[in-house]
Amino acid sequence: MKKGGKIILSVCGAAVVATGILAAVGWHYVMSPLVKIESERYVKVYPDESPAAVADKVHEVAGCDVRGFRWLERRAASFKAGNYVVRPGDSMREMWRRLLSGNQTPVRIVVPAARTFGPVAGALGRTLMADSTAFAAVLNRPEQMAQLIPNTYEVYWTMTPNDFLKRMEKEYERYWNADRRAKAEAQGLTPAEVATLASIVDEETAQNTEKPLVAGLYLNRLHKGMLLQADPTVKYAVGDPSLRRILFDHLNVESPYNTYLHPGLPPTPIRIPSVQALEAVLNPAKHSYLYMCAREDFSGFHNFAVTLKEHNANARRYQAALNARGIR
Repeated sequence: MKKGGKIILSVCGAAVVATGILAAVGWHYVMSPLVKIESERYVKVYPDESPAAVADKVHEVAGCDVRGFRWLERRAASFKAGNYVVRPGDSMREMWRRLLSGNQTPVRIVVPAARTFGPVAGALGRTLMADSTAFAAVLNRPEQMAQLIPNTYEVYWTMTPNDFLKRMEKEYERYWNADRRAKAEAQGLTPAEVATLASIVDEETAQNTEKPLVAGLYLNRLHKGMLLQADPTVKYAVGDPSLRRILFDHLNVESPYNTYLHPGLPPTPIRIPSVQALEAVLNPAKHSYLYMCAREDFSGFHNFAVTLKEHNANARRYQAALNARGIR
């Protein structure tokens, strides 16, 4: 019995030692750093992705032995969806805990000033977990163009389209502080109307230095009760922003956006306005101009006029330049 007992104890002791060795080896792999990367990289985990699939992604990104991560992932039923940084020197345990707790690394999204929602949805779909069609589905009303403030924002990769709209509401309120609302009121405009006029300014000129002049011109016309007669609103009504020459037939297109026919501002912005244009409307140049016409040198700048006679002379020079280039 004693001899047998010694054998049993020896076997048990060997098992304990073996378990200890395995645990030590496992812990070594758990604490080992991701030594084969020289800069930060990222792992993106989708909802309901299996721990084994996540371990494969860690292996691909880390570029080194991830046995420690696989040893730990057996203890995790699932990881939280998100975008996770992998830093040089991270241990498998640090990486595992980051994914298990959902400690995401934010990403940057760009909300551009654009003519349509397409570039916005596309930019979001390329950067975030949801695809562009999901964002396009919630960005589908012209009045929403007034609610987007173009900028670069930090968000989580898992942000949903509805979360994006909520974030934009907060950014809208942050932008439209008491000072800007007071400036809008001083011009007789609401924030939504400022955005509408800014969208026209953006379509009239790509030159940021000229935008306060253009904004001041249209505000002069509004305050005098004149028709805006803004060519970009005609292009919007026609549905062709690429028009180089506005013809009389275009001016007669019936649409609430045609400011040659209807007084005041259009019902909504005709594009997502830039911050530069918004600021130009809030801080317009003070002058007496009522008319503008593209310069005949096609520089992208405009000739401004106080009287219709001056404007007609400017317009004739521009039309002659169009004719010379065969632009019809």
